[in-house]
Amino acid sequence: MSRIVWNETGKKLYEAGVRMGVMYPMQDNAYSGGVAWNGLTAFNKNPSGAEPTALWADDSKYINLMSAEEFGATIEAYTYPEEFNACLGNKEIAPGVYAGQQDRAIFGLCVRTTIGNDVDGTEHGYKLHLVYGCQASPSETSYGTINDSPEAMNMSWEIATTPVNVTGMKPTAYLEIDSTKVDTAKLKALEDALYGTAEAEAYLPLPDEIAQMLK
Repeated sequence: MSRIVWNETGKKLYEAGVRMGVMYPMQDNAYSGGVAWNGLTAFNKNPSGAEPTALWADDSKYINLMSAEEFGATIEAYTYPEEFNACLGNKEIAPGVYAGQQDRAIFGLCVRTTIGNDVDGTEHGYKLHLVYGCQASPSETSYGTINDSPEAMNMSWEIATTPVNVTGMKPTAYLEIDSTKVDTAKLKALEDALYGTAEAEAYLPLPDEIAQMLK
């Protein structure tokens, strides 16, 4: 045992950035046919629930009961993949013509964020954020005139989720994978699945498959 030391060299960690977004349409109960999501500007996790309800007995607090937790997120981007139209409730009725207010398709999501430290900078590592059972809520889209200080419109979507099963645990809609703690070869196998290869299209493995891949 030793005394706690603060701010050791190499342990001043931070997180930043968002890139390498992939959207996976739900097809035949699987997240297959992953496509690149260009123009991502933000990925915000918005969990809700997990709130305590106090029970009282014998004139004192007896126990806290915690409500179920739900995972939600916000995606911000300058654009979105063609395949995301179905998730926005847009259905093509003729080439280039979309009818809105249709049923919104379910999709999966993968984004990558950076882990940095005081030695390696932003090359220290990264995290993969995998989200299951996503459904995009309607959101405001605001168009403005082009002027002498032009700006691209930054679109935003609130995402609700439905958890998927995990053996031996409660269902979850979110996995986080830290590259600094995973075997390099096994991580590559996972990324080959997430991003696709010359021989196979990209897909989003379910949590149990990922657990087997990374064990």
